[in-house]
Amino acid sequence: SAELCLLPALATLLPPLPGPGGPGPAEVGLGGLPAELRAAVRALVGDLDDLFSALGLREENFAVGALSRIVAAELAGYAPARNRRRTATNKASVVFVDRTLDLAGAVGHHGDNLAEKILSVLPKLPGHKTDVMVNMVELTALQTTDETCSILAPGCLAQPNDPAAKALWESFMNLKQKEAVMEARRHLVEAASRENLPIKMSMGEVTPEQLSSYIKLFRNNLKALVNHCGLLQLVLATVQTLKHPQTSKWDNFLAFERLLLQTIGKSEMPGVLNQLLPMIKSHNERTKDDYTCEDFLVLLVYIYSVVGEIESGKELDAAEEEVKKALVKAICDEPEPSPLLQKIT
Repeated sequence: SAELCLLPALATLLPPLPGPGGPGPAEVGLGGLPAELRAAVRALVGDLDDLFSALGLREENFAVGALSRIVAAELAGYAPARNRRRTATNKASVVFVDRTLDLAGAVGHHGDNLAEKILSVLPKLPGHKTDVMVNMVELTALQTTDETCSILAPGCLAQPNDPAAKALWESFMNLKQKEAVMEARRHLVEAASRENLPIKMSMGEVTPEQLSSYIKLFRNNLKALVNHCGLLQLVLATVQTLKHPQTSKWDNFLAFERLLLQTIGKSEMPGVLNQLLPMIKSHNERTKDDYTCEDFLVLLVYIYSVVGEIESGKELDAAEEEVKKALVKAICDEPEPSPLLQKIT
């Protein structure tokens, strides 16, 4: 979008976590990092220099976190960057922040944002870090119950050649979910009117079923399909996200996170872990509303990130041991472990 640029080639770049008793990255420079991480930092510095050259920037660097300090220092001393800063006309402040300093933000569910939900729940487009697969079956006469219908190429979110779709994506990113869904309906109605499709405008709350019924109007009209293909992909992504079981779970996550923030000061860690324990269920005990193993890992990352430094003690050790046992059992009982669980095990 106009305000956000992602660098997916560097998606795996994470600060090293300090090992027990070992030096944290704060004490080491670039030379003290593992070879793979050194190469990734150099690649990031080169990419940023190219980006700043294209924008004609003379930057001033600030850093929060150990790895960020290394990246900022490398960029400051990078020869092509020094030459660029001599001639560039636009000034900018650049702030680097270690990703591990905001894990609570990355795993929390506080955003009332449609773009975030679409990117979280729909399957990734193969070979991409920042785009998703949109099932296009609804635009065809093909009737299939197969969720992963691979006869049709999937749609996606990147629609650079469709001005209406680009405008809609901006509103998915910048508006609250309710307003964004209303924007999706408005764009669909305008597109259908332009193609003289028999659309009945309805007021009130927008439902996924209502959006689906509007999409079906385009189905038998090839010209309308071609003209508005980008827009239809974004609206289909919206429908599939709103109907997705993970979206209804989003509110459960949010409720638990809020409860956690209220109780964390009172009962502290052992109490919170004991609260979590009965919710960890094996595959054959779970209903669709229960948390999966991955959901628990996300919750645990959130809990430990919010709590920060914790006093170790017998009560905490016992509670952690129980949670570990329950999680290991749940992971071992998974009939088809997800790629993430396979990686962890």
